[in-house]
Amino acid sequence: MSNRLTRAIHELGWLNAMLYLCDQALTRCTGGHCGIHKYQFVAQRLGDLPLCGQRGKDIEIRVLPNRQAIPPDYPRPAHVLDQRYAQGAISLAAYRNQDLIGFLWLLFDACQEDEVRARYRLVSPLSCWDFDVYVRPQDRLGWAFRRLWEEARCLLRARAVRWSCSRISAFNAASLAAHARIGTVPLGSATFLRCGKWQWMVATLAPHFHVSRHPASCPQLRFDTSALDTNPHLEPPCHHLSK
Repeated sequence: MSNRLTRAIHELGWLNAMLYLCDQALTRCTGGHCGIHKYQFVAQRLGDLPLCGQRGKDIEIRVLPNRQAIPPDYPRPAHVLDQRYAQGAISLAAYRNQDLIGFLWLLFDACQEDEVRARYRLVSPLSCWDFDVYVRPQDRLGWAFRRLWEEARCLLRARAVRWSCSRISAFNAASLAAHARIGTVPLGSATFLRCGKWQWMVATLAPHFHVSRHPASCPQLRFDTSALDTNPHLEPPCHHLSK
């Protein structure tokens, strides 16, 4: 336990480490009926420079525009996929030799959270959500992630999108570090405590506090990236992307 706590504190910091360990204990003791989720929200400016050049050309990127395009071995539950497409989301998938090796999802305007009862709404039409970025473990040191983001960047720039927003689990040290490396801008955070039908939220964004005891009761967090465009200190990242 001491080694686990030390590692968690080193990777996440004191507060997030404590919340993570409490979540693990609650999940284990209640069979998954209670748990803690903490999210960090960030924005990334979409630059003009290519991310891969001529590298990673053996990786094919396909758009999966609807449920019928999802392969049978896709590692996400059917009800989650149905919910995403019902919201108007699209997915980019990376293939090598016809094998699915990674994917990411894009959504415009609003996003319904998969894990808790919450809705995220974008105020600016020049922004979008990217979420559930996945690359299978044996390909995480290769070019799959960069090729996915290169295709996503081109698709979004064609729609005049300037900022891509993400929600990251505060308990995922690897994802937090990866987003820090690509030059993201913090937008806020939110912590959720679930216990049976009840849910409590504390957030740095309005409405700041919310209590819910049924699915129809859902806090909405609003994100406005328009002010970021007027900040001269926020330049688009031009170094190579890694995650």
